[in-house]
Amino acid sequence: MKREQILDGVRRYFHQTWPKKAFQPGDPIPVSGKVFDEEDLASLVDSSLDFWLTAGRFAREFESEFAKVTRRRFSLLVNSGSSANLLAISALKSPQLKGRALVEGDEVITVAAGFPTTLNPILQNGLVPVLVDAQMGTYNVDVSQLEAALSSRTRALIFAHTLGNPFDLTAVTAFAKKHNLWLIEDCCDALGSRYNNQLVGTFGDLATYSFYPAHHITMGEGGAVAMQSHRLKRIVESLRDWGRDCWCEPGCDNTCQKRFDWQFGSLPHGYDHKYVYSHIGYNLKATDMQAAVGLSQLKKLPEFIAARKRNFAMLYEGLSGLDILLPEWLDESDPSWFGFPITSKTPLPLERYNIATRKLFGGNLARQPAYQGAKMRLVGNLPVADEIMHNTIWVGVYPGLTEEMICYMIDTIHSGVHACIG
Repeated sequence: MKREQILDGVRRYFHQTWPKKAFQPGDPIPVSGKVFDEEDLASLVDSSLDFWLTAGRFAREFESEFAKVTRRRFSLLVNSGSSANLLAISALKSPQLKGRALVEGDEVITVAAGFPTTLNPILQNGLVPVLVDAQMGTYNVDVSQLEAALSSRTRALIFAHTLGNPFDLTAVTAFAKKHNLWLIEDCCDALGSRYNNQLVGTFGDLATYSFYPAHHITMGEGGAVAMQSHRLKRIVESLRDWGRDCWCEPGCDNTCQKRFDWQFGSLPHGYDHKYVYSHIGYNLKATDMQAAVGLSQLKKLPEFIAARKRNFAMLYEGLSGLDILLPEWLDESDPSWFGFPITSKTPLPLERYNIATRKLFGGNLARQPAYQGAKMRLVGNLPVADEIMHNTIWVGVYPGLTEEMICYMIDTIHSGVHACIG
């Protein structure tokens, strides 16, 4: 049987197995989910027929295409957005950065209200997180606190574009440049967001992305690190691939033409370059099957972004005028929304009506049990992070939501707010 015959059968199987269903009020409305079609499934099966179980031709093509999409010279595929953040922070400790390398005890400024995997790599690398407060409405870093957060040990910044909403890149990049700080943009929720008509992820030294099913495109588990610098690319690649110094693709040998003619450290001259390690690294690669799904999904990214913006606009218009705080964004921003945040002093019992909600991730991370006793520095009492922890939720805008679902959400939120007032 020819490959194309198999793939045609897979496409038919998709339509038989996942038929479209009409929404009925009361049906579950998730906050997020994978949106896929017959071409995604065919691409997955196509890669499996190669039986190349590690990163291969699909991974190489995805890295090339994703670099073009994100307007960066390089992108490196990894197994999750969390791993992308770990690699980005770890890269800044590389001895190859010489005088700009971070050392244990150096400080990294981040925001208190967010997801733990933006904070965790700082601690895991023996660095000290400095937590600043968020800004109510945008739910991003309060840039007015940056100078207060600065110390003689400050070396880097890492901030997420919360729920796809770009943080104040004018202020943050000026601060980073003034004090010669590394800047990592966590774009896991913000693929396609723009600031001053420039894609987020192109302002900092490193940018991270997630391809978990909740995100703008999915490959199940997956992520990427993007950058302009060839030096940073080599460092991140080494850390991702066990810490090895060699850059040959799996199955390739001696692309440097000096495999047995290098001198490294106190190793014997000519020690096989494929087994020389210049970093204390990990194995955080993705598989070719994941990359195949991501490559197919990437073709649909523009329509996914348009659907998210459309769903957000419907919610915003439908909820305007209620006694709740609707999301805010900067004039310079054009968000590719991940979710729709709502802050309400009175609880909105949406889950009772099968409308899924989520907290704004970890709330005030300083209050999470994992960080009790951790070495970190707080800038002030973090009152906004506390308010977010108590009063902020978000609902979905992902492309799998229909107009009927959005209208039902709007009607239910109206009923919940009026019931609370009554």
